Amino acid sequence: MADIDAVAAELYGLGPEEFTAARDAHAAAARKAGRRAEAKGIAALRKPTLAVWAANRLARADANQAGRLLELGEGLREAHRTLSGEELRKLSHQQHVVIAAMAGEARRLAGEAGQDLSPAIQREVEQILRSVLADPEAARDWVRGVLAKAPPPAVGFADVAPEPGAVPRPPMAETEREREPEPEPEPDTDTGEAERTRREAELAEEALARAETERAQARTGLGALDEEIGLLEARLERAREEREHLAAAAQAADLRHREAVREAKAARAAARKAAAR
Repeated sequence: MADIDAVAAELYGLGPEEFTAARDAHAAAARKAGRRAEAKGIAALRKPTLAVWAANRLARADANQAGRLLELGEGLREAHRTLSGEELRKLSHQQHVVIAAMAGEARRLAGEAGQDLSPAIQREVEQILRSVLADPEAARDWVRGVLAKAPPPAVGFADVAPEPGAVPRPPMAETEREREPEPEPEPDTDTGEAERTRREAELAEEALARAETERAQARTGLGALDEEIGLLEARLERAREEREHLAAAAQAADLRHREAVREAKAARAAARKAAAR
């Protein structure tokens, strides 16, 4: 397994167009050396999609940033376990801002490697990062830059169960106000209230996630259009310059043609005179 892991670390650091040939070469070398199980494991390594490759490249480029994203995921899981509504709101907002920024960085890194990420692919990268937050197993592969495929789309942290006895935490502003003591709720009522509050927090988080995603997608699309307009304007300017150059070349060619015609006429006239003499 150690050898397969080392090969995987190498392969998932390559460009998408290099992956298959390099994988097959490693598998063939392992078979030739008689390491059949290793060869089979290497041959089974899956070529990443462009979005997965970009996500892996992002993790490899900045391990500290990748680690901070995973810490954010741990914070969200802890907030779900303790039913901390205030913390959930704060971390959920932070999650969407961070993921949008990281997806933009992934696009920049991919461009440096010669791969242009379309807005649709960038949105796939954002979805991969959201899934990594909620999936510890995928997070372990991603942070090492060896994610083989996009994890299933994550829908919040619905699988995180509250800690036994946890009760919803009200917002800070509410806890700071003096309140009349409330009677101790019955156990069943308390559990039901905790579950309802937890579900409300999840729905609010999902609604915020959708709003933040739509805003990030709109900004990403606007940025992509601005970039495309800039490229088109640059191409138009180059085309105008080339047209001016070709127009000048054509004008010079016309002048040389007229001179050649005059010289040819003069040569023919001289030839006729010579023949007459």
